Amino acid sequence: MKRITFPSCFALCIALNSSPAINNPVTPTTPTPPINLSAAQAPDAMIDISLMNEVRSAQKRGLDWLAALQNNDGSWSTPDFPALTALPLWAFALSDYPNKGPIVSNAVHYILQYVQPNGGIYKPAEGKTGGLANYNTAIAMVALHLTGDRSLTPIVLKARKFIADSQHLEGDDMYKGGMGYDKSTGRSYADLSSSVVAYEAMRLTQGAEDLRPADEKKADLDWQAATQFLAKVQNPRSAGAENAGGFSYRPDESKAGTVTNAEGAIVLRSYGSMSYAGLLSLIYAEVDRNDPRVKSAFDWAMNHWSIEENPGMGSQGLFYFYNIMSKSLATFGRDVLPVPNSTPIAWRKAMIEKVISLQKTDEKTGAGYWVNQNNRWMEGDPILVTSYSLIALNIAVGGR
Repeated sequence: MKRITFPSCFALCIALNSSPAINNPVTPTTPTPPINLSAAQAPDAMIDISLMNEVRSAQKRGLDWLAALQNNDGSWSTPDFPALTALPLWAFALSDYPNKGPIVSNAVHYILQYVQPNGGIYKPAEGKTGGLANYNTAIAMVALHLTGDRSLTPIVLKARKFIADSQHLEGDDMYKGGMGYDKSTGRSYADLSSSVVAYEAMRLTQGAEDLRPADEKKADLDWQAATQFLAKVQNPRSAGAENAGGFSYRPDESKAGTVTNAEGAIVLRSYGSMSYAGLLSLIYAEVDRNDPRVKSAFDWAMNHWSIEENPGMGSQGLFYFYNIMSKSLATFGRDVLPVPNSTPIAWRKAMIEKVISLQKTDEKTGAGYWVNQNNRWMEGDPILVTSYSLIALNIAVGGR
């Protein structure tokens, strides 16, 4: 039976080789640590042709469903957030979906309507979060880049400058080095969810800088400052065994709440989606994989391994969790996980089987989609959740 083998070294979270205009932007600073397993202990991490066929079928059904729901103007979901059109575009751009050209071009045309004079890609709005400018810009610029259309490169380059300029670097408060919702609101604020999206976008699009005019300054983040922010949202050893090495939402808040440690101090609880976001962010910041920060983040993930829930959050944000976990583990470079008190886990196969099992069937069309019955963080929107799932599956099979 034919098998598909994944490289055991660094694998970028998205199949960036799908476009000749996109370079593999990050290389590991050290070799991936070996997994010391005997032949009897090591699971088969290869995906056989039968499971691969299941993946392709699930992807095709999901893309069929998205294609049927694309609006006449090229958009999906709500017009308030171009990222909700960019995420399906991301999934289509990396696929071999037949006749995807019009779907992609219509989505691109729609997103371009939101390009602002400052280089951001968002719909301006009032309020403390503004138009979620950083989040929308980061996702949209990756999706545009992944199309491989070099005519879009000037827009991507302006978006990169917008994101770089949006990093919170003023002063020396707890948020320094992170990313918030919208710098134009003037509010000192950053969180790990906003930050990882921006860090990822800057790494996935950095190949575009090779095409920047020679008379323009290249745009990039202050990655040293980013590591300083990450240190503020990663729990130290003093947080206790259940939380040490994991991450919270921001330096002064965890969506999973708080606990009291052995010394009687209040500790922000670590939880799954943000802990994988922290691990991915550390790798993008080029922190050595043998660095204690990376090792403790990975250890937390292994100690709290689950594909049944978002650890610490249950069903809340479950599909975002699958999305960020697949990116983190693929980028970290281990296909077999040394989970304590368990047989080693071939995570790609485990994730594929779980995500496929959650796909629902549209009774009218026979196409497939995903949705979370828990609407926390907009996961009641099947467009968003289907996009998360398709991207996660693409990563789990190693891309093209």
